[in-house]
Amino acid sequence: MDVDTRLLRYFVVVAEEGTLTRAAERLFVSQPALTKQIKQLEALLGVRLFTRSRAGMTLTEPGRALAARVPELLAGWDQLLREARSAAGREARVLRVGSVASAANEATQDIIAAFARRRPGWRVDMRQASWSNPTAGLAEGDVDVALLRLPFPGQEKLRVETLFTEDRWVALPSSHRFAAREVISFRELWDEPFVAAPPESGRWRDYWLAADERDGHPVRVGAVTDQPDDWLSAIANGYGVALAPASSARFYARPGVVYRPVSGVSPSRAAVAWRPDDDANPVVRDFVRSCLDMGTYQNSPPRGGASSPAMGRPTQGGGCQP
Repeated sequence: MDVDTRLLRYFVVVAEEGTLTRAAERLFVSQPALTKQIKQLEALLGVRLFTRSRAGMTLTEPGRALAARVPELLAGWDQLLREARSAAGREARVLRVGSVASAANEATQDIIAAFARRRPGWRVDMRQASWSNPTAGLAEGDVDVALLRLPFPGQEKLRVETLFTEDRWVALPSSHRFAAREVISFRELWDEPFVAAPPESGRWRDYWLAADERDGHPVRVGAVTDQPDDWLSAIANGYGVALAPASSARFYARPGVVYRPVSGVSPSRAAVAWRPDDDANPVVRDFVRSCLDMGTYQNSPPRGGASSPAMGRPTQGGGCQP
């Protein structure tokens, strides 16, 4: 009998959270999909793992036995995968770097160039993730390091260093009544429909909706998208407006979409992130230093992330803030 490790991962999160709702949010999946996966695991094992009630999900005796052993099993498997992928990367001299759209924008090319000077013969394999995966595959071990926007779910379990901050602007349809404004107050946008990331992206979605900066005013969602092209199309077609880093005006210019500065909303932070077990990885260290050399280093670590003194402090270098 073969059991997909994904089913075991879902089982562990449901066991830890105690409810399908919270587990689905943490896993970035829908609740019906998660329910289906748990039932599939129970069918494969031939045992009932949870007792379901209005109060949540309670482990059965077989469920408790499985929950006691699975985390250690998964941790060992994950370590084996990381070691194998890392060895393959070293052999091919390839560093896998994940990113979410609008992570470091124009700075990315400077970072890669700086890394190439530190590691002649090495190549950076950039892998862009969808917005439903705000860690760009870093949490799953699919990449070695990632260029991300803060905050993101699972941030507290990774090493995170801020590279630079930039204002958040608003992307509008060119026909919007505010399109000719020089600056727009965020309060004036509260009743506008917004183009949002998928709900499973959690607080990353909430941040780009500025849900905590509306004085309790509810968010109107006009469309949900998972990729930059779909996001731009939704805005151009008038389904909603969206907050974006100021550099998006250059990086994601498109007919039918205009970008305007917004007052009354906090700025965005770009960051480099890596796993704690790679603190001593010399190639990851060189990439992180290349990022910090290009960015404006913050003396204190970003809230929710752990700074790693092992990576050292950046040398004086050109700023990469767009």
